[in-house]
Amino acid sequence: MGVCLEVSLFGTCAVCLQDRPPREIRGAKHRALIAILATAPLGRRTRTYLQNTLWGYAGYDSGHQNLRRALSDLRKLFGDHFDTLFRTTNTDIELDLAQVRFTGDPGQGLFLEDLNVREAPFQEWVDSIRTNPDQIFALYRHAPVSSLRRPRPCVTMLPLRQMGNDPGLAALGDWISEHCCRILSRSRFINVISHLSGRAAGAAGTPITTLSETLGVDYLTTGFLRPSRQGFICDVDFIEAASGQIIWSRSFEARSFADLTETALEIDKIARGVARSIADSAIETVRSQRIDEISDHNLIVAGVSMMHRATMRDFLKSREYLLEASERLSHSADAHAWLGKWYVLNVMKGYSIDLAHDTQRAVDCTARALDTDPEASLGLTIDGFANNNLLNDFETAEKRFDAALDINPNESLAWLLRGSLKAFADDGEEAVRSNEQARRLSPIDPFLYYYDSLASTAYIAADQFEEALKHAEQSLAVNNRHLSTHRARITALHFLDRPEEAKAAAQELLRYWPGYGLSKYRSNHPVSQHKLGRRALTAMSASGIS
Repeated sequence: MGVCLEVSLFGTCAVCLQDRPPREIRGAKHRALIAILATAPLGRRTRTYLQNTLWGYAGYDSGHQNLRRALSDLRKLFGDHFDTLFRTTNTDIELDLAQVRFTGDPGQGLFLEDLNVREAPFQEWVDSIRTNPDQIFALYRHAPVSSLRRPRPCVTMLPLRQMGNDPGLAALGDWISEHCCRILSRSRFINVISHLSGRAAGAAGTPITTLSETLGVDYLTTGFLRPSRQGFICDVDFIEAASGQIIWSRSFEARSFADLTETALEIDKIARGVARSIADSAIETVRSQRIDEISDHNLIVAGVSMMHRATMRDFLKSREYLLEASERLSHSADAHAWLGKWYVLNVMKGYSIDLAHDTQRAVDCTARALDTDPEASLGLTIDGFANNNLLNDFETAEKRFDAALDINPNESLAWLLRGSLKAFADDGEEAVRSNEQARRLSPIDPFLYYYDSLASTAYIAADQFEEALKHAEQSLAVNNRHLSTHRARITALHFLDRPEEAKAAAQELLRYWPGYGLSKYRSNHPVSQHKLGRRALTAMSASGIS
């Protein structure tokens, strides 16, 4: 961090630029301006909000001039550091939160207790924070205790016990456990304790509540097999190891011991349920704890999960968790890579107000991941993603994906994004092949809507418009705020000669992104001049997007 802005929000409000020598901000309105930005989502507020909050509603011109004067004062005070800390547009002001450190004790004194700004909107804002200070406490990061330090949650499946002494049921219970562990091990977000360790713990009769220590697991599955008239019934419990609390229970009946195809499909569902529950549990946990109380693995799982959720609020919040994870786990290539992906998506979703800056942040994060571990398959994958989607450097992107797959042929995200690259390069057949391989390698990925979204693009490149439409609609059913999926749906409908449905799909896109148009796509999308891009432009234009 080249420069640091230290901000104290409780008791005495102090703002100090850590430079040589340090520079203290003394003006009340200047400190208030920084406090508002430092506590805002992404550090960003509109100029109108800042003008009204700090100078009241006396008049637009007066507030406009006062805000310009305050920013000019800060620019004089900070010198060259101003452009590192702030980004300004005609509509927004953004403070780079990565350059901010919160100091002091949030438990001592009221929020902005000594800041004498009399405007009613500012006092209303301060009062709203004081009634719910937890949202500000979360900004104060402290070194976590050692018990929190684990980058991924650990899980295992104990061999299923049986009702009776049937050796066939005993062998089946062991196989189900082994197969479930094997599926779970494909997830990048979970560490799976070996089936053999689970078998040993089960044979020793270790109590559930002590398995968190003996096996080092956070979650486990266990259950029973019992014979039925046609085959057998399997009852499975998913349990939080430390408390022994059952999170959910599932049952299924199989009609045959000999044909395990049906059983394997049910095990896939169980494994998917485990992965989804771990992600949901992480999100629930981070929402109820101060950030310094959150375990490392919950930071990463929740950060990545929320990054792929539909709402802008969840997406913006995920950055806070990924930033914290990258600071705690400074030697973890994956933590830096996931933060890099956030910056790529921030540009692609249209949330960024400084494309060049966020592009550089994405590249900086992936570079740090690869500096930490040059053979990190996820770091190589996300670096390829940034080169493909932000830098339009398809050659470098392909090299990164190939290198990731040479290191880890089971890196499903590399196969997925390689498929996107091949679609951009108008190689539809290879795009579909890569996408299908990604799906085979990640049957329990909690972000399958994203796989479906990129599958729709791959099938468009391969002229398979029915398949493209099916996958686009599957994706939108889970996450209807993914712009590229709406584009793919419009394109598929247009080339299926279903113009009225394509027009309705275009209106749905515009309902979510009212300012979206063909010029924005031409200027921002890396393949707007390729075959795939020309198809999208033709479809959108014919469907009423101008």
